[in-house]
Amino acid sequence: MNTKQSNIHLIHAAYQAFHSRDVGALLAVLSEDVEWIHPEGMKEYGLGGTKVGHAGVKEFLAHVPTVLGGMRLHPLEFVHSGDRVVVFGVRDVTSRSGHTESLEFVHSWTLQDGKAVRMEDIFDTVVFHRLIES
Repeated sequence: MNTKQSNIHLIHAAYQAFHSRDVGALLAVLSEDVEWIHPEGMKEYGLGGTKVGHAGVKEFLAHVPTVLGGMRLHPLEFVHSGDRVVVFGVRDVTSRSGHTESLEFVHSWTLQDGKAVRMEDIFDTVVFHRLIES
């Protein structure tokens, strides 16, 4: 398997782990010192900024259900360039009150030595705020 196939396979494995809610499988894709980055505009909900390492990712994932009723990721397009895989997709986000909306996202993954060393989540924080507050 060449590097491009290997990197895309790795990122597919990350989304499969998200889908099955398998934190261990997700962490297996991530380097020990991964940077897990979300827009600063989500800080008031405890979802913004950079989390570092497996502990930071687990803390983030454990916090999400305290502000959301649920979330499903639907990656649609994977673009590979060098050590980066960029994923365009849609996430179905359910508020704690039960209202669900589909929101577009872009995930930028940086890989090194067969592990993800950085994941940056890019999305419209205004729409996300409105959904959390509904």
